[in-house]
Amino acid sequence: MRFKYTISLVFIVALVIIEKENNIISRVSDKLTRRQIPRIPEPSNFSRLALLKQHGSYASLSKLDSEFKHLKRRLDNYTKKMDNLQRGKKHIILMASTRTGSSFVGQFFNQQGKNMFYLYEPLWHVDTMLMLKTGQTNQSALAKAHRDVLQELLLCDFTLLESFIQPHPKNHITTTLFRRESSKSLCEKPVCSPFVKQVVERYPCNTRLCGPLNLTLASKSCHQKEYRAIKTVRVRQLGNLRPLVENPSLDVKFIQLVRDPRAVLASRMVAFSAKYKNWKKWAVNTGVSLHDVELKKLKANCDEIRASAELGLKQPDWLQRRYMLVRYEDIARYPMQKAAEMYGFTGIPFTPQVKQWILKNTQASKEARGVYSTQKNSAEHVEKWRFSIPFKLAKIVQQVCGSAMKLFGYRFVNNETMLTDKSISLIEEKNFK
Repeated sequence: MRFKYTISLVFIVALVIIEKENNIISRVSDKLTRRQIPRIPEPSNFSRLALLKQHGSYASLSKLDSEFKHLKRRLDNYTKKMDNLQRGKKHIILMASTRTGSSFVGQFFNQQGKNMFYLYEPLWHVDTMLMLKTGQTNQSALAKAHRDVLQELLLCDFTLLESFIQPHPKNHITTTLFRRESSKSLCEKPVCSPFVKQVVERYPCNTRLCGPLNLTLASKSCHQKEYRAIKTVRVRQLGNLRPLVENPSLDVKFIQLVRDPRAVLASRMVAFSAKYKNWKKWAVNTGVSLHDVELKKLKANCDEIRASAELGLKQPDWLQRRYMLVRYEDIARYPMQKAAEMYGFTGIPFTPQVKQWILKNTQASKEARGVYSTQKNSAEHVEKWRFSIPFKLAKIVQQVCGSAMKLFGYRFVNNETMLTDKSISLIEEKNFK
């Protein structure tokens, strides 16, 4: 009898936990209706008695203990979700493609201050691992992996990302996180080793002095921050990220960064010289087929960018007030204004640290600039590409990326003279709202 009484008592406690969970959800249901938090049905008196009889008479104590733990985990998960929402956590995804100035713009968030947790290209590990395993890119599997990893990282969970890092982290410690030094949060206390505190404060992103990255400490640091931002050039379609918006644990907003595809090509030919050797040949030869694989890749890239922007600008119900389109050219010409607009969109404070960084890094000297540098004279940099590729290549880009260029407000050029005439602006004034 004592055994049955103990089991019954434990199960009653479990039922109390369920009711507590329901009460939590009920109290915030009006506030969070649009987040569609699933409600857990309250058991009827009859079902309670039936369950109590079943567990009091037949169930083993170990099975009941397992069910009790499961119920407690559910309560803990919902409590964490409510805590996230009540404390005003904000999540930002900066979407772009390579050589669109995303590293530069990403620093607008990385420099926000002590309350920002910023990650630079964590999806690099996903693409690298899947390519090593399959030798090819499965777009469907890639899109799902991207979405799942982003979701877990925005919730400060590095477990899934760890499965893609090579070599695999030991005890959640790795030396190979891609461009760790681009994230201030991963180079400061408590993530950076405390024994080099004085040196780290002077050189905040010297990863050699910080030592291996402890992802457990990174997760802890992330949880302590109110704002979390991720910069990625690997998400192909905005629509694939809809589950992130519908996740009640997240308050996510998307900023899509675009750039004139002619300027992107000119920059890629310099940064990725080996991969763009065909384009360099075409620059001096006349024979170019629109059916060439390189042109098909460029067209597919432009079409994906355009499709995501069209979806975002339509503002479907699930994306209301969660999408912002920004041109790199506008940021380069009006960096402070556009940074303020992006911060206003996200609802994150536009701090003096960000303003100071922008002033310093949009008026850099020639000696401070480089292919991968975030320091540049931004207004001057906007027009530089017009003198680095011949008209024939600009014309090809216009043929395959014309729809995207029209949507984003980039004017076509008709000849070499127009291309290099800086008195003719190739940027239409547009308001993407």
